[in-house]
Amino acid sequence: MPKITYIEHNGKEHQIEMPVGYSIMEGAIKHSVPGIDADCGGSCACATCHVYVDENFLNKIPKAQESEQDMIDFVQDADKSSRLSCQIIITNDLDGIVVRMPKKQS
Repeated sequence: MPKITYIEHNGKEHQIEMPVGYSIMEGAIKHSVPGIDADCGGSCACATCHVYVDENFLNKIPKAQESEQDMIDFVQDADKSSRLSCQIIITNDLDGIVVRMPKKQS
């Protein structure tokens, strides 16, 4: 199973394994990773699962769809690596992916 490393704003790391087909957000929720609230349950209707994706993996995930980009536009401190973790589906290519949570979600 692919490994995902979640890094809280304070630097604390959580490494988990998740099956292919789940979202990065689902991995955080199932393993109680702080900093990803997922208030909308993964329907891309909020931005409480905002993460910064490590630049080594940005080209391995599909580009954000319009609905996701609309949500990111409202995120404080968004940058080029900002994504909603509910929209990143785990594949074998994402084994080792690192995502960081913003300070606002700590």
